Amino acid sequence: MKYYLIAGEASGDLHGANLMKGLLKSDPQAEFRFWGGDRMAAVGGRQGLAKHYRDASFFGIGEIVRNLRTVLSQIEECKRDVAAYAPDVLILIDYPGFNFRMARFAHESGLCKVFYYISPKVWAWKERRVKRIRQWVDQLFIIFPFEIDYFAKRGIRAIYEGNPLMDAIAERCAAMPSREEFLRANGLEDRPTIALLAGSRRSEVRNNLPFMVELAGRMPDFQFVLAAVSWLDRSLYDQLLASSAIRVVCDKTYEALRYADAAVVTSGTATLETALIGTPEVVCYKTDALTVAAGRMLLKIPYISLVNLVMNREVVRELIQNDMTVENAESELRAILPGGARHDRMEADYARLREVIGGAGASDRFAARMVAILRGEEPTDRQQRNER
Repeated sequence: MKYYLIAGEASGDLHGANLMKGLLKSDPQAEFRFWGGDRMAAVGGRQGLAKHYRDASFFGIGEIVRNLRTVLSQIEECKRDVAAYAPDVLILIDYPGFNFRMARFAHESGLCKVFYYISPKVWAWKERRVKRIRQWVDQLFIIFPFEIDYFAKRGIRAIYEGNPLMDAIAERCAAMPSREEFLRANGLEDRPTIALLAGSRRSEVRNNLPFMVELAGRMPDFQFVLAAVSWLDRSLYDQLLASSAIRVVCDKTYEALRYADAAVVTSGTATLETALIGTPEVVCYKTDALTVAAGRMLLKIPYISLVNLVMNREVVRELIQNDMTVENAESELRAILPGGARHDRMEADYARLREVIGGAGASDRFAARMVAILRGEEPTDRQQRNER
């Protein structure tokens, strides 16, 4: 069968790649075309990559407004490409601002089935998108256990098979070099280390890295290591890191986290990845004023980090906007570092988090369910709703 996948950021590329591996196990004749990144291209072939997400990654209302003409042009480009490929299914991976438009296009044109893999966080904001899922999506696949009841109460039978982050982490950790090899290969010192994750988008790095530079200056007794990403120009990092002692590793986020004593993490999927790897963390996040204003009106959740949302309580400290001061961050870091007052409690909370999330193998299980639906071996949620 022919599969068209759309991922708009690094985490989507990662999960898309692992899903594609699972699809090949259940459907060895699978053919792929996709908007994604290097990981998906490594599975589906570079010739299947229609557009790299680094060329279509706009985050926050302010950045989207400034690039609206480009965004709209890319949506039309994607529609033409999907229609020309004529897939059996369109698999949308998070990235809701773009992907809902593609869901509507595929559904209303009758082109193919529409699967949404990794649901948009409608439980956080823009709950009106639930209606769009009912209208345009044949089957929703979710990755957090609390989403099962949320969608069931809204008339949607979502499929949960675990969280694919466990697959990504297990695979990457198994192939990691030793700590000594990692330090030597990257020119790092063998001393207490704090990892910095400033985000995977240009705007996130611009908004959050200067704060991290200031924090590193306050704690010279630690080695600070920034986990950079290759799809952002190195000049962006160099400009913001000028005169800083922060070391930089590129595309080695999991390694930087695993061998760090603690981490400062920009909110997003990285907060959950950090916890599942087992590194104590503080979550820090700052964005533009327009996005903040919209968020205050629309957000319906008590936390911004996925760790706290899954556990439904504060496991990791969140320093957002005005609370994001170097004094607060330093105090929290020293509390969660080995020997700190909150270190053992955070480790225990992380162990419970891994139990709640579940083990590895989710990507293969999701893929098997998708193939079964496409082969007519089980009905989609839409078919079941129509029968009722």
